[in-house]
Amino acid sequence: MDLAQLISQTRKQARLTQAELAALAGVGKTVVWDLEHGKQTIRLETLSKVLASLNIDLIVRSPITREDVSL
Repeated sequence: MDLAQLISQTRKQARLTQAELAALAGVGKTVVWDLEHGKQTIRLETLSKVLASLNIDLIVRSPITREDVSL
């Protein structure tokens, strides 16, 4: 499963429309559509808002330090 599918599936399981998720996250409806269709030029701050609204954790892992950082 890729990120676009995860966002779409989680939104649907939460019984939210794209417009409702956008309002909850404080972003435009187009942002949710773009994310669910795999647009690759989304700002990290915007992505974080949508993921937080869906209770999805974004974790960055460094192969050098072997530590995880939650965003």
